[in-house]
Amino acid sequence: MGGPEANLVGAGAEDCEAHLARRLVQDGRPLIGTGIRAAITARSHGLPLHLDLAVSRFLEIRRTGRTPTAADFDCTFPALLARTLSDLTPEERHLLRSVSLLDAFDLDLATHTAGLAQQALARRLVERPLVTEDPYALWPYHLHRAIRSAVRDDEHSDDRWTPADWHQAATRALAALGDQWTKAAALAPSRILLVACLRQGLRLARDHRPTGLGWLIEAAFAYDSVWEPLAPPTADAEAPDTPADAVAELLIAIARRQREHRQRTADRLTAVLDTGLLPAELTEMALYYRAKAHKDLSQNDAARTGMQQVADAEGRLSVKARRALANLARLAGDFPTALAAVPTLGWKGRHHRVLGDIHWSHADTAAAVAASKPAAPKPNSTAPPASAPRCRSALPSPSPSPTPTAQPTSSLLPTSSSTVSTSGPTPSSLKSSP
Repeated sequence: MGGPEANLVGAGAEDCEAHLARRLVQDGRPLIGTGIRAAITARSHGLPLHLDLAVSRFLEIRRTGRTPTAADFDCTFPALLARTLSDLTPEERHLLRSVSLLDAFDLDLATHTAGLAQQALARRLVERPLVTEDPYALWPYHLHRAIRSAVRDDEHSDDRWTPADWHQAATRALAALGDQWTKAAALAPSRILLVACLRQGLRLARDHRPTGLGWLIEAAFAYDSVWEPLAPPTADAEAPDTPADAVAELLIAIARRQREHRQRTADRLTAVLDTGLLPAELTEMALYYRAKAHKDLSQNDAARTGMQQVADAEGRLSVKARRALANLARLAGDFPTALAAVPTLGWKGRHHRVLGDIHWSHADTAAAVAASKPAAPKPNSTAPPASAPRCRSALPSPSPSPTPTAQPTSSLLPTSSSTVSTSGPTPSSLKSSP
């Protein structure tokens, strides 16, 4: 809430009355009478939201043709809020209840969450003091927490919602968030929108437990490279008890693995896997990142077991898992197994890089460079592979010719007895090595 009322928290009675007197003016005189201003001030305790709701109710009473009295405003904030909600039309209350499920929204999100066809009703609602606007936010509108709680805890209205009504609205809200993210991602991926949709979507899925996670699974894979925490770390986080909780804990563990010890990451992912709440695709993600943590901890047997599970599942991470198995074999000295895996990786599996690493381990620099060249992007390439920096580093860089010196050339050349061979084993010899 902007404007002068934003500075009225804890203000005295004189400041509140002055604000109310300036808020509505007719012919140069305050429209709200002295008695009504005194009643509003006495009950508001300087709360800006209370003052704005009182002004809104004052105008609504005048619109009905009745003259407002001080008794209309001699009530606490919850009572004033209940009276304000009763002044809304049934359609507006339906929309207000729908958007109370959302932390923030725009006109399109509000319209689809309420199941409406036009935005006119949402436009009218956001112009009321019930809704706070931040024009610089991703979604510019949100309800005050007190209003959201009052709307969701309403048990006295004749048209109050049943649990089934809330579930249907949450399902619509979840679908609207997914639709907004999917359309935006098809045009240009947005990290801010992805994280915001995941935060709202996972909370809705946790609180209302839809039948499936839908777009949240695809968003989880897109989040794989974001590294922005979905929630602040907590010392005593509760164990996940819904699929949405498990997905949130999975993504938080992955995002925080660059800031925590790998053993902590492995333990968190093990706890998530033990719940059995993750869908099959995200179970593979948890196994994959736990295996990566085991590899970083030099627990190579556990890493191989995890990567083999992911590779056998033939999911979207299977190629990465097969590459990891080839690298683990190379690190263990099992070069025939690592070399045999190269043809099965393909371009997506960065087979050039894996082959180059095998040659590099044998000090066969020429073969390593030759293997890395096909993977290096061309100068005019607009989408280099993720391994491009590594491949570029393997390629020889041009260097200026050395400046001749007066030292005899014969002294710079090694003798026959000191010549060192730099040629390593060829791929054919690797196949027969033990």
